[in-house]
Amino acid sequence: MQLTALKTLGDLKENNYTSRSIKEELRNNLIFNLKHNKSSFEGIYGYEHTVIPQLEQAILSKHNINLLGLRGQAKTRIARQLLNLLDEYIPVVEGSEINDDPFHPISLYAKERIAEQGDETPIEWLHRSERFAEKLATPDVTVADLIGDIDPIKAANLKLSYSDQRVIHYGMIPRANRCIFVINELPDLQARIQVALFNILQEGDVQIRGFNLRLALDLQFVFTANPEDYTNRGSIVTPLKDRIGSQILTHYPKDIEIAKQITQQEANLSEFKQKAIKVPDLAQTLLEQIAIEARKSHYIDAKSGVSARLSITAFENLMSTAERRAIVNGDETTCIRLSDFNGIVPAITGKVELVYEGEEEGAEFVAQQLIESAILNLYPKHFPEIKKLEKKGESQSYDEVVKWFMEHDDIQFFEDDSNVEYQSALAKIKPLEQMLHKYVSNVKEEEKFFWMEFILWGLSVHKKLDKHQVDTQLNFGDTLGNFIKGL
Repeated sequence: MQLTALKTLGDLKENNYTSRSIKEELRNNLIFNLKHNKSSFEGIYGYEHTVIPQLEQAILSKHNINLLGLRGQAKTRIARQLLNLLDEYIPVVEGSEINDDPFHPISLYAKERIAEQGDETPIEWLHRSERFAEKLATPDVTVADLIGDIDPIKAANLKLSYSDQRVIHYGMIPRANRCIFVINELPDLQARIQVALFNILQEGDVQIRGFNLRLALDLQFVFTANPEDYTNRGSIVTPLKDRIGSQILTHYPKDIEIAKQITQQEANLSEFKQKAIKVPDLAQTLLEQIAIEARKSHYIDAKSGVSARLSITAFENLMSTAERRAIVNGDETTCIRLSDFNGIVPAITGKVELVYEGEEEGAEFVAQQLIESAILNLYPKHFPEIKKLEKKGESQSYDEVVKWFMEHDDIQFFEDDSNVEYQSALAKIKPLEQMLHKYVSNVKEEEKFFWMEFILWGLSVHKKLDKHQVDTQLNFGDTLGNFIKGL
């Protein structure tokens, strides 16, 4: 018999239904998953040996949790995934504002109804998807918002005095009884509001406007906070921190492969992009390297962090740049080009917080610097290192490419060039393809031209070739020759 077919308190008793607290639900369902080698946090990569074990330990300990980390580290997603560890349905007294447990009612309404109707008290079933409440902490949040207050309209309608418990309007926390309650950016909550949480965390009860009542609330609290908030905007008051059972530090992906998994999972791509646009693995690696460069750039405020959303939105922009070009030229398929990375600049400039030096240079300059720094770091992993000082007579791997530019005119690309125009321009540089085959094996035919362009960009950031862009036109040429022309 399905539980949801039970309609009264008497039905629950006849079927030996046993209620349990939300922390017991989380703990018992987690134990079941651990015993059966089932993941409780699907789609969260890079935390398998750090955050998730600590999170599981906190749940087993029945702790309230504070997730502490920089922006874009999946803190809110982790909190929402706790829903998967709840029972699918729980019974509540029908009409209860605060999800009263039929076996352990706490509101005056539920107690009076059970006293009056006994085993005939009707129940309804609450699905776990409805057992999640979330509040962004802002300076204007009040105690009445979170805990509750006297409702004068209710008092007038029911013709009750303010001393009657029935005139109370419950806040968000009592209404989330038997639910997961998340407060995001906890330090932004005013200190006096944080103080109002003391009793709820320690004793599980609330006091509203001096009413002599005890509501033994059953809640799983999850807080999120950014480390910079401790000093820049606000702080978590010490007694509140003391009452939070476990504080878990989150972090950014520790290697590029994990970062690529996250980006691929989160990017919102149309069917055309998925089927018609080829993305070389090197392009994906370069995209994630840009985020890594941003996190250590002296132009960017490290305390603010660089969200994983930078990589996700940059990847979406990168794909849209290629999609737009394919549509303009009527190409049914296309491959990402390195010049397409100019299209991710808007995704970078809105995601980073610049320090004074960065503001002086400008957001677009910083974004271009990040792209070039990423190329600079990836180039030696695939091709011989380009030395700043060369011994006389020492042959370099790129000599033939540079020599070709000395003997020929500049190569020009336009961002909207068709596949044929783009490939024809690169194919003219014969030493480029020879260099690629010499150092990189098993390059797919459709990815070959991305690699060839990567060599050009690599030589330009090492100052072996001259690169300059005017609007949508990108030129590569001989450094010395262009310098002389400039004179």
